[in-house]
Amino acid sequence: MSAEKVVVRNWVRLKCQFGCDDYGRRLTCPPYSPTPEEFRKVLSEYRWVMIMQFGGSPSGNLNEVVAYMNSVHERSVRVEREAFLQGFYAAFALASGPCPNCSPCNIEGCKNPFVARPSMEGCGVDVYSTVRNAGFEINVVRDTSAKPTFYSMLLVE
Repeated sequence: MSAEKVVVRNWVRLKCQFGCDDYGRRLTCPPYSPTPEEFRKVLSEYRWVMIMQFGGSPSGNLNEVVAYMNSVHERSVRVEREAFLQGFYAAFALASGPCPNCSPCNIEGCKNPFVARPSMEGCGVDVYSTVRNAGFEINVVRDTSAKPTFYSMLLVE
């Protein structure tokens, strides 16, 4: 879809600051990740965005859901790499949630910069509005036994 359909809102970052245990603990999360203002500038340099939907995640068991979310992050980085190899050298992926690569994260300097990517939410992306703009149905998961669907985004020049 057109990069212009990505919705960036300042309030989204508040959800990270006041609701996520990883706030200030990972270089790919606020306050270290690009601010909504910075991300709007970056986004303006791209023409296209590919929204990737990952369904079929496990339900109920938090450890399994986190492992699945981590695999979404890894797959998103692989898609970015493939786009780069196809000549889209400015391709850049953003995933949902915190970077899964190191625990604890080395705040002094990333040990895995080739696979670490900021979260969409941490950059101010309103994932719900953006995913709907891409034509997907997305709803708040209200039941811990439900199978969540995860999304990631690939920026393409």
